[in-house]
Amino acid sequence: MALSTLGLDSDAEAVYRLMVAVPRAGVSELGERLEWSRSRVRDALDSLASLSLVRKSWENPDELMLVRPEIGLFSLLQLREAEFHEQQKSISVARHEISKIINEHERVSSRKGVDNFDYVEGIDSIRMRIEQLARECTESVWVFSSGGRQSRENLTASRPLDLDVLERGVELRDVYLDSVKNDPPTVEHISILVEAGAQARTAPVLPLRMLIYDGATAVVPADTEVSGSGAIVVHGTGFVAALRELFELVWRDAKPFGQEEQRESSDRPTSRERAILRLLSEGRTDAAIARDLGLSVRTARRDISAMMQRLGVNSRFQAGFKVAELGWLDDGRYCTDADESR
Repeated sequence: MALSTLGLDSDAEAVYRLMVAVPRAGVSELGERLEWSRSRVRDALDSLASLSLVRKSWENPDELMLVRPEIGLFSLLQLREAEFHEQQKSISVARHEISKIINEHERVSSRKGVDNFDYVEGIDSIRMRIEQLARECTESVWVFSSGGRQSRENLTASRPLDLDVLERGVELRDVYLDSVKNDPPTVEHISILVEAGAQARTAPVLPLRMLIYDGATAVVPADTEVSGSGAIVVHGTGFVAALRELFELVWRDAKPFGQEEQRESSDRPTSRERAILRLLSEGRTDAAIARDLGLSVRTARRDISAMMQRLGVNSRFQAGFKVAELGWLDDGRYCTDADESR
């Protein structure tokens, strides 16, 4: 209602407006015109009396009469304006105190950071920092989305930030694991971002989860083995430059999103198969291989079994010798230009 700012609820305002139109109306007439009970009209009149908009009649103390609007309403308005000005003063004081708290927080945070490295603990704090960096970036966001299938919670949290980044003309490049193509919600999410202007590619395996903002600030997990344990935020150091080089190296070899890899020949493994072989050669467990490829342990074991059957071996030890003999890892991914020229 229009007068709610002055403290009138809907019933009080309805009775007040009717009393302005029919000044001599008593409780019974007000109730008849509004089709209300006497108790409801009385409650509204009590509310108006508490705001000094009606008062007892001098001639008939049992009746309430309207205080002239230019007196009652303007007195109430002046009271609300005074309260508003006091609130503004309080807000100004609060703003000053908030600035002091923010400055103190920044001072403590910078003291905790060592050589431009800040540790962020807890999922909530990590997401808040990522949101801040996403809002502040102006040039680019580069992402390694490891972990395979993205949870609905992560998709819901990240999509508005990603779309906002794209709307501001910021370059968004994201590398996902090949395995995401088997998860419809993740595929839908990536498709929406690509439609909005993002660049997306996939790779069989990613070295770590990572975000790089404007080529100057990177966010990496504090422990790559324990998701959500904490994050390291790195600011403008040589370490960030190394992470940029790593991203470019992986990006160069990754496939555009939606493009299926063609086997070079019946004898050569695909990039995913090479990734499995490399992880096997490193002595990784089935669970670790599944995590790195974004697969279920069951799927990873099935693929490992298929590779060993293809190689015609019965053990991982034999597989290592066979792969070395065939030279299948000589052209592995993430090799340097010097390696490629050999």
